[in-house]
Amino acid sequence: MRLVSWNVNGLRACLGKGFLEFCRENGADVFCLQETKMQPGQAQVELEGYHQLWNSAERKGYSGTAVFTRVEPLEVRYGLGIPEHDREGRVISADLGDFWLVNVYTPNSQEKLARLDYRMEWDDQFRAYLLALDREKPVVVCGDMNVAVEEIDLKNPKTNRRNAGFTDEEREKMRQLLGSGFRDTFRALYPDKVEYSWWSYRFNARANNAGWRIDYFLVSDRLMDRVKDHRILTAVTGSDHCPVELTLG
Repeated sequence: MRLVSWNVNGLRACLGKGFLEFCRENGADVFCLQETKMQPGQAQVELEGYHQLWNSAERKGYSGTAVFTRVEPLEVRYGLGIPEHDREGRVISADLGDFWLVNVYTPNSQEKLARLDYRMEWDDQFRAYLLALDREKPVVVCGDMNVAVEEIDLKNPKTNRRNAGFTDEEREKMRQLLGSGFRDTFRALYPDKVEYSWWSYRFNARANNAGWRIDYFLVSDRLMDRVKDHRILTAVTGSDHCPVELTLG
């Protein structure tokens, strides 16, 4: 089984930049999208053979997630079941039989860390949610998690030390999640590899490969033996993020 995760930074815009062509050519079993910035009726996403799951933000043109899956889910859950966190369409969970798939768009702490306190609450609640699912069956988590954990995960760690996505607080919350029974599949397979999944639109960051690795596939520890590969598809454009792909055996 192959799964792809991509922050499309506005699906309607990405549709005009080759999104459907990429999906058809790639042919993954599941596509998980973040930052769709749309309601389902605002654009036609014509992918034959896929069940479409949407969780849109109450605020139009903001946040939002979607899952397109060839495998019909046994059950689908939207959000965390916490009203404070569920207005922005950030989580879709689908029971795919052998495991729970969780697609997440983690809140950004924003400039001057204006939303860092909220982000800390989110991280704790999201970790608790995943652990509850993991008690039911193994979990695959994917999405834009808005944090680079170690210095190897971004081009300029020293100058970004207190910027959103690389604060000590955010990094520690991610380490807590990884320490609670989940594995970062890319880093598990490629401990020393330097690749990024997001580049700022400023300063020619993508052309200079001055990026961050903030898009992940995590799996429950007991699923790690099924992980065959994790690729970062850096050549795919259409967003300020590129897709990441997990292959399970």
